[in-house]
Amino acid sequence: MLKPQMEQLPEALRPVLQQNWDQISAALDHVTSSPASFADDLSRVLTGSTFVAEQLGRNTEMLSNLLDSGDLYSDYDEDHYQQCLKTRFASLETEEQLHTAVRCFRQREQVRLIWRDLNRLSDMRTTTRELSWLADACVEQTMNWLYLHACERWGTPIGRDSKNPQRMVVLGMGKLGANELNLSSDIDLIFVYPENGETEGSKKCLDNQDFFIRLGKKLIQALDNTTIDGFVFRVDMRLRPFGSAGPLAISFDAMEGYYQDHGREWERYAMIKARVMAGDKEAGQELMGILRPFVYRKYIDFSAFDSLREMKDMISREVRRKGLNNNVKLGAGGIREVEFIAQVFQLLRGGRDTRLQQRELCNILPLLPEAVGMPQIAADELMQAYLFLRNTEHAIQAVADKQTQELPTTEQEQLRLAFNMGFDTWASFTQHLDAQREKVRHHFTDLIAPSEEEDPEQTSTDQQLWLSLWKDELDNEQAEAILKEQGFDTPDEAWHLIDTLRQSKTVQMLQKIAQDRLLLVLPILFQEVIKTDNPTETLSRVFELIQAILRRSAYLVLLAENPDALQQLVKLCSASNWFSEKLRTHPILLDELIDQNTLYAPPNKEQLNSELRQQLLRIPEEDTEQLMDALRYFKNAHVLKVAASEITGALPLMKVSDYLTWTAEVILEAVVDIAWKLMTEKHGLPQKTAGVPCDPDFIVLGYGKMGGIELSYGSDLDLVFIHDADPNLFTDGNKQIPNAVFFTRLGQKIIHILNTFTTSGQLYEVDMRLRPSGNSGLLVSSLKAFAEYQQKEAWTWEHQALVRARVVAGDLALKSRFEAVRADILGQKRESKKLLTDVTEMREKMRQHLGSKSSESDQVFHLKHDRGGIVDIEFLVQFLVLNYASQYPELYQFTDNIRILDAVENVGLLEEKETEILREAYKAYRAVGHKQSMQDLSNTISASEMKDLREAVATIWQTVMTP
Repeated sequence: MLKPQMEQLPEALRPVLQQNWDQISAALDHVTSSPASFADDLSRVLTGSTFVAEQLGRNTEMLSNLLDSGDLYSDYDEDHYQQCLKTRFASLETEEQLHTAVRCFRQREQVRLIWRDLNRLSDMRTTTRELSWLADACVEQTMNWLYLHACERWGTPIGRDSKNPQRMVVLGMGKLGANELNLSSDIDLIFVYPENGETEGSKKCLDNQDFFIRLGKKLIQALDNTTIDGFVFRVDMRLRPFGSAGPLAISFDAMEGYYQDHGREWERYAMIKARVMAGDKEAGQELMGILRPFVYRKYIDFSAFDSLREMKDMISREVRRKGLNNNVKLGAGGIREVEFIAQVFQLLRGGRDTRLQQRELCNILPLLPEAVGMPQIAADELMQAYLFLRNTEHAIQAVADKQTQELPTTEQEQLRLAFNMGFDTWASFTQHLDAQREKVRHHFTDLIAPSEEEDPEQTSTDQQLWLSLWKDELDNEQAEAILKEQGFDTPDEAWHLIDTLRQSKTVQMLQKIAQDRLLLVLPILFQEVIKTDNPTETLSRVFELIQAILRRSAYLVLLAENPDALQQLVKLCSASNWFSEKLRTHPILLDELIDQNTLYAPPNKEQLNSELRQQLLRIPEEDTEQLMDALRYFKNAHVLKVAASEITGALPLMKVSDYLTWTAEVILEAVVDIAWKLMTEKHGLPQKTAGVPCDPDFIVLGYGKMGGIELSYGSDLDLVFIHDADPNLFTDGNKQIPNAVFFTRLGQKIIHILNTFTTSGQLYEVDMRLRPSGNSGLLVSSLKAFAEYQQKEAWTWEHQALVRARVVAGDLALKSRFEAVRADILGQKRESKKLLTDVTEMREKMRQHLGSKSSESDQVFHLKHDRGGIVDIEFLVQFLVLNYASQYPELYQFTDNIRILDAVENVGLLEEKETEILREAYKAYRAVGHKQSMQDLSNTISASEMKDLREAVATIWQTVMTP
């Protein structure tokens, strides 16, 4: 009977081997024959890899299968994985079977690869090459299977010009592109297709791009999602054109145009390793030929030096900022620095020397002495270090099949890694590792001269001044005198703030590394604060944020390493207490301050939608909690950006509301999609008519500010849900429920996702009171019931609300049908006198309940509810629409007040001067309202402000709304 070979092991690792050996006892019962070295080999693997023990324990026939097939002790041909998967997939019928088959295949081959790597039956290059072949096969064969089924469902994509069937091209980037995958690597992919066009052979045609985006999503899910059988490869799509904001798949023409017009230096760097690894490889090679001039210039590319210097500085800053010295890939002297050295020379000289136009780093390093004059000893040292670092990376990842390059911190795991690498002790291993990393760091540092620093003498003087305050080297009078001299408006309060923070328990208890990081930030922070108009108030706000992030001092490093971000932080906190509070409660949003290009250049709705979809793509559909957190981060990040743009004047009011409304719309679309999938997985699809499932025949209506495209920062969402299914039919799943129950639960789930408070806050407060019959009515109405209610039962104020109602998420076909109902209701002929009475009486009720109290009315003005305010303008506009829409249908074409007023002017209901007053007043009130929100103030201002506008609005109201 086989026994674990303990004598070769250090004492501390013997329990690890024994535990893992016991775990696979059932698997050993199936082993009938094995080579002489088998017990030693198995002992080494079970000592080094808990993952292998778990897999062999779970699948008791895997070990005997690997032995009997001879796979454990033989190399594979390049085509081996492709043929095996092709055979396995031939009989599969469902995507669920596909997911299971590809995962089980991957786990078996992962066990084999770890076995061979730990026993040194494969060297590093063989292991990484076979891992890349495995990824190629999983992507290729999975995509082929999905493509055939996609064509059956949506038709075959046909090129508009060539009239030929189109197949997707998959580019492998990074380590996959270079055939250098590590044992637990994610895979960087880009999806491209040759031509635009449409699908043929199905009832419903799709654009080719839509087809390939759907195919790409299914491919990612098939590989990336974690199921009971594990996962295949984590998929990263961020290297595609426009990154997360770009479409998942684009045409060759779009790809070429992007790199010509938008390609940046780091993308040239990334494209060095690009390889056509799956799909239409012949077409893919044509694409690579088109893109080659972008990557490799025909001359020695000195223009790239500045960008490469920035990339190098960024790598160095990240090492310092994130404390990565325990990471063999990203830390100082790690794998990334070796890769950077090689790729810099490829980028600079690859256009002139085609030998450098290769992807594999191990092929490039030996060429550098002759090609670029690198000393031979440097090339040799880099190669030796790279092989050692990659083997270390594999030994770390073999333990648990996790994507990590972190050195272990516990004594047993440290000894385990040392043993896997052939060392007797952790000390001897780390001594060798440090020597290798030091050589890499030396060559990396010498590669490109760093950018010039600021005048160190000046920096030192500034730092000394501010640090003397912080270190309590001055008495109170001296400190206050310095603060006054530096520009603080109330130096005594500023000194109190500094003294209070310094003596706080949080600061006193900080570890030394956090103390050092704080000392890096404070001088820069003080210098920026004194530039503001309200330095003491700004210091108070920023100190609240500092207090919040002290225990997560990586944020302090982020600010110290990014002075521009710190400058923006101080500037924005100075202008807005709301902004500083947002950052204090969600410090993770500090990352958004780093790139000012994105901070002050908000995306359009399409880009927002693409960015959110990409973020959600990586999260398992069943992980609702993670999806909710991702949605909240997305909202918070974009609300922060739009606030920054408004504070700095980069965006006018109307664009601010557009951006906030678009953000809400794309979130609503995603929430509806999440809720729909959760419901249909459980209950099946509701039936529109007998035998015809809904697709999805559900819409969300936005009323009020949402409907009027006028959202502000704290706005809630006035929503109404509509479906168009037969309420008497049932869903078609195993757990059938009536359609009406399905849509009610769907609505409840949507509200739950939006309303629920998590650690990341709340998405939106949802108000459903505008649905038919209000809180006493059904949560979700059919379109027929909605129309009947509006025709027969709705109050005048409900028709007023309908003026600002529009579809903000859901089915496009049902949207059109709703718009016809809305037009029919708003376009009715009404009795003017009764309408005027209803509107003015409702207005007076609102003023009495919500406006300023009579005792205060002469002193204050409520922007929204007082005479001459926002609601006067809204009610006046709504009256004009309801009273004249039967004559002028253009009055209800839009839902926002500004464009309705344009229509009112165009048809001659008001004079140009009057509509101009109303437009300007409306925008002015909302602008002030936004500023009040930014300072956490109410909508009430002094009565002396905006007096002329109020009187002008009141005069127009009196003229139009008096019988």
